[in-house]
Amino acid sequence: MRILLSVTLLTTFLFVSTAEGQGGRTKRAIRKVMKEYAAVGLSVAVVKNSAIVYEHAFGLKDRQSREKLETTDLFRIASISKSFSATSIMQLVEAGKLSLDDDFSNLVGFTVRNPKFPGDVITLRMVLSHTSSINDSQGYFSLDSINPAKTANWQNCYSDYAPGKGYRYCNLNYNLVGAVIEKFGGERFDQYVRHHVLEPLQLYGGYCVDSLDASRLATLYEYDSATASFSPQPGAYNPRRTELQQYQLGYSTPVFSPTGGMKISAPGLARYMMMHLNYGAYAGGQLISTESSKIMQTPLSAEENYGLALWKTDKFIPGEQLVGHTGSAYGLYSVMFFEPQQKFGVVLITNGCNPVYKEGFNDLLRKCAGILYHHYIKP
Repeated sequence: MRILLSVTLLTTFLFVSTAEGQGGRTKRAIRKVMKEYAAVGLSVAVVKNSAIVYEHAFGLKDRQSREKLETTDLFRIASISKSFSATSIMQLVEAGKLSLDDDFSNLVGFTVRNPKFPGDVITLRMVLSHTSSINDSQGYFSLDSINPAKTANWQNCYSDYAPGKGYRYCNLNYNLVGAVIEKFGGERFDQYVRHHVLEPLQLYGGYCVDSLDASRLATLYEYDSATASFSPQPGAYNPRRTELQQYQLGYSTPVFSPTGGMKISAPGLARYMMMHLNYGAYAGGQLISTESSKIMQTPLSAEENYGLALWKTDKFIPGEQLVGHTGSAYGLYSVMFFEPQQKFGVVLITNGCNPVYKEGFNDLLRKCAGILYHHYIKP
């Protein structure tokens, strides 16, 4: 009995020691990279075999107070938010309320036509895949910029190529999509996403600042390369209360920034990612169908390998073809990438760093993702 107990204790000790040693090795390696890029804070989550196997927060949540970053803290994740909008659209498609090949003009409620190609219909699918020929040259914080009844410069919102014949990443596309979600979902954009995406997945987060615990919002910092200094960006969490008092359902939607306004933690985003990793399935059921999930993940633009708010790349982790998205705004940089066949993925979010880019990616996040991949996914 004593021998058996001793063996059990030794086995437990070795297991714990190995885990602690792995965790310590990971922390040291990531902190070294953070120092190289002057990162303020970094929150990470690793998924393997459809389960979170590692999560940790490094550095600071706020430079002034010196408060440490926690894994439960929330970030405005920027353009990864687009996938929440596309997911919502797929739910409405499955409900028979609209089609990806519908004329977008009929969906949004005003004419959306490239004046250089007036006979070419711009479809919802084109808007979701950035192949609509719409551009951001006139801004994207209001739908007035592209509405012919609201501005004389609406024609400048269109590029010189025909709809469906080219790719141009465009934030206005997704603020337009948000308005369509309101029109056909019957709820304000932030509430639709909360009720139909976040709550089924049991996730805390959202687009409306006043619906969230402000104490959990990580301060975002822009880096000034000339002075090697950081400046906080409170505008990232502007509650826009005045605009909300005059809100017009189906038109004022850019107030919430469907294109980039989701606030969520890194582990929360990883749990959302697992739903896409499993083609729409999650522990409680099916958020979107397998078919819808595969449509989102299938590139429509050979030029950029971009599907419906999800992008394929083999440049982020060498040797792996990954699906996901990146984000950058207000000094924040974020990545969400996964491999649906092997069932692994990574989420990394920094609230500020010296943004060096290599292979088209923020190098801090790329290097740290490589560390996590080799320590926890394929050691």
